[in-house]
Amino acid sequence: MRKKGNLLSLIPYYIWILLFVIAPILLVAYYSLLDLHGHFTIENYKNFFTSVYLKMTLSSFWYAFLITLFSLLVSYPAAYFITKLKHKQLWLILIIIPSWINLLLKTYAFIGIFGNKGPINAFVQAIGLPKQQILFTDIAFVFVAVYIFIPFMILPIFNALDKLNPALIDASRDLGASKFTTLRRVVIPLTMNGIKSGIQAVFIPSLSLFMITRLIAGNRVITLGTAIEEQFLVTQNWGMGSTIAVFLIIFMLIIMLFTGEKRKGAVRNGKTK
Repeated sequence: MRKKGNLLSLIPYYIWILLFVIAPILLVAYYSLLDLHGHFTIENYKNFFTSVYLKMTLSSFWYAFLITLFSLLVSYPAAYFITKLKHKQLWLILIIIPSWINLLLKTYAFIGIFGNKGPINAFVQAIGLPKQQILFTDIAFVFVAVYIFIPFMILPIFNALDKLNPALIDASRDLGASKFTTLRRVVIPLTMNGIKSGIQAVFIPSLSLFMITRLIAGNRVITLGTAIEEQFLVTQNWGMGSTIAVFLIIFMLIIMLFTGEKRKGAVRNGKTK
């Protein structure tokens, strides 16, 4: 009876997964097999492997890699430092709060900051230099994207660091290891699951960015998300847009497969599972 009750309690979960995960994916896959006139075709998949879309895919991965890398380089030291503070939960909340602000509002704020009449150019002119074109550049796009994704990278890393057994660090020090060696051989390996979760939380959404690319980078940066937006809203080619979405889903699943936690027989925070 208890087992039957547990199975019944999972019914709403399965219904939710069916309606809002599986059904949309199947619908996208169905539209990817249609041309502009609604006829079944595989031309969309053939077109995806042309130089234009392959170059766009490589560009998306490159920018996602840069955003993830810089987010990790900033977030790991920040998370490590926060775990050493007295009121670490308070500081963590202060870092996470900006993620609650609407993405569009934050993007428009950076448009004002990086604009020709923004505070950065005002400072540049104040020190006697000419105005700089900051907005609509690759650097501005990566900077804004990193700023937006940093809270999502810090949180899983902070949780992994906070649960780390301090006795392992003390043991490493007692055995003569330097701070750098302890970090490289003890701390980072034992918090790798937090790093992988952070990479998932940043790299996957970075592949499908489209609003930031429009407002901050103009048309200089084209990602998979931007291409999907163009196909659905500009060219009205739902078949090609769905095809790009299918490959985006495949890429996301592959990334999740490689960055997923390997719990069985693994050592987590100094304890064998």
